[in-house]
Amino acid sequence: MNSALRPEPHTERSLPKECPLLMPRHKVHERREAWRVNTRNGWAVVSVLLARLIILGITVSLSIYGITEMHGVLSTNTITLLQWVFLSLFSINFVWIAFAFAQAVLGFLVCLNPLRKRHLESSDVAPIKTAILLPVYSEEPHRVAAAIKAMRSELLVKAPGQYAFFILSDTSDPHAWIAEEQVFMDLLNSDEAACAVYYRKRLTNEERKAGNIADWVSRWGGAYPAMIVLDADSLMSAETFIALSNRLAAAPHVGLIQTLPTIIRAKSLYGRLQQFANHCYGPIYAAGLSAWHGLSSNFWGHNAIIRTQAFADACSLPILSGKPPFGGHVLSHDFIEAAFLRRAGWGVRFDTDLGGSYEESPSSLVDVLIRDRRWCQGNLQHSRLLCAQGLSFASRIHILVGIFSYLSAVFWLLLIVLGLSIALQAFIVRPEYFASFSLFPVWPVFDAERALNLFYISMAIVFAPKVFSWFSALVHFRQCSAFGGPVLLTLSIFLESLLSALYAPILMVAQFSVVCSILMGRDSGWKPQSRNDGALSWGAVWRVHRGHTLFGIILAAVAYLNSIELFLWLLPLSGGLMLSMPLSWVSGGRSGGRGIAWFGLLRAPEEKRPSEILSLLNQEIIDAGEANYDASKPLQTLLANGYFYQWHSKQLPKSCSEYIFNAPAVTAEWKIRHTDSLQELESWLDQNELLAVLTRRELLALIAGDEDVSTRPVDDEYSRI
Repeated sequence: MNSALRPEPHTERSLPKECPLLMPRHKVHERREAWRVNTRNGWAVVSVLLARLIILGITVSLSIYGITEMHGVLSTNTITLLQWVFLSLFSINFVWIAFAFAQAVLGFLVCLNPLRKRHLESSDVAPIKTAILLPVYSEEPHRVAAAIKAMRSELLVKAPGQYAFFILSDTSDPHAWIAEEQVFMDLLNSDEAACAVYYRKRLTNEERKAGNIADWVSRWGGAYPAMIVLDADSLMSAETFIALSNRLAAAPHVGLIQTLPTIIRAKSLYGRLQQFANHCYGPIYAAGLSAWHGLSSNFWGHNAIIRTQAFADACSLPILSGKPPFGGHVLSHDFIEAAFLRRAGWGVRFDTDLGGSYEESPSSLVDVLIRDRRWCQGNLQHSRLLCAQGLSFASRIHILVGIFSYLSAVFWLLLIVLGLSIALQAFIVRPEYFASFSLFPVWPVFDAERALNLFYISMAIVFAPKVFSWFSALVHFRQCSAFGGPVLLTLSIFLESLLSALYAPILMVAQFSVVCSILMGRDSGWKPQSRNDGALSWGAVWRVHRGHTLFGIILAAVAYLNSIELFLWLLPLSGGLMLSMPLSWVSGGRSGGRGIAWFGLLRAPEEKRPSEILSLLNQEIIDAGEANYDASKPLQTLLANGYFYQWHSKQLPKSCSEYIFNAPAVTAEWKIRHTDSLQELESWLDQNELLAVLTRRELLALIAGDEDVSTRPVDDEYSRI
């Protein structure tokens, strides 16, 4: 099949010269290395130790009190077997909320400290040349391009020549691939003296995001002493970029500095809910975390700066034995990379005093549940690494907290169901007063007054962090004003608490089912994250939440048959489940978010006074307008533009067919030779065949009528593919 296509002559590869770093793969069990420096700040060591003692003291004290009180509630007479199980589940859950409360107390004290200091930034050493990495996987390219333009425009003015952007594509869908190339192609330049922008598309996406980053490190990492990893929806100001580079330069013993990303640009109801909670409660929790983490903090996978050589030496993660979900590549790699950096003697720091670090959040409840499925599998897989040799105590706590963040849903739901079962047993089954030889009967009774007091205390522990955040905002005038003033702030906290209480049981039941699915051996796969407004159809809501609704109805019915008091007691749980469909439907889309915003509720500071970088991003998105490409016809789009065709071909290995057998490529070549038009060919090719065509120069050349390129050798830089 021939074509009149003749490419324009001027095209170049979109990548710099390679500067490799070795990334030796590590084992699960290795010895811990010594700290990278012999001396450490004495006060810093004491403050971290004091913070950990505060956390330990509050958690242990509250836990002992709560467990003792619950034992007293149950032990009016001899405790039955079901009651012992109930007490065990309650103990696990109470320790969990006590630990969260302790971190909030610590964060509250830190935030109120007028002498709180910023971390040291280097002023007497040369700036660190830093790469800014943006891994993408079937993302909306216009949003990514707009963010790069906004960030680059600031860096050109404030730090020319210090940074370079690398768009690292793992996109496997051929339609999304051609769409992103169309958008990114116009961004690319190799001007290292200003701020270069490069693009690399992996032809295979082994090890997912971790493999994507590792591929860059092993090929170009030697040219950049530091790398800042962003997500596709991340944004960062030039001041924050520069501060991160200077702080890393000033701390040669630190391998990673994590920022606190704040959520921006939320339009839906659920998005605004997460955004408000992130801005209002996030600083309290983050301050507590940073205080007790010290130099053994965690990594969240994005919006952080990493010492490239340290990452190369320490962070090629082991491949776990067995099959997914518990075997294979480490799915949630960020926690383990932080743990391995610490094991290799590098400090990992969480700097909460830096602003200008942003991200976006899922727009609807369904989007959150989809993301949680992947996160849950990754966190549960960490159980294989929890007891790895050489990890620090803090790293093990991070891993354990990540695991329990999903297992807690199992324990809470089991506690509720078991409590309901005990109530039903007392109502339906005739008590065996003399079940064993005894002069006294066994009465299945509770100390109701003590139980009520314990409930009030438990609720106080759960809601105290919100009160801390409210008070912290009130005493900082600018922060309070950014939330709309004291009245709107207070009303927003009440609204957020109400909506969160309604959504919480849905999340709990959904996470319970996800954990069960993973324990049964089902792999989540790798699906792209939705970045749209989250609008849902009633059909989609029905498919996701029909089970939740039915479970809520059953809980309510069983409780009502027992007593009206129990029905009312369980109504916050059963009500949220029974209303899961309308609650989920209203969570997405912009209509619910607009209504809340009109009243000034759930307002985030960046809405009232957007930062310069956020204003630049919003303007870039407006200027970009709607997508002007047809993603449904990637081959026709590619071959209709000679320059685009030539540029795309330049990014590919010159020949693949002689080195790797690929069945879709074979069938695709047959179809190319037996079709009369490009439109007919594109309708014949399936997804895998289309991808094979787009990744092979010889097949594209065959379509274009220029077959001589198929005899050329493979480029050296692609010989490993």
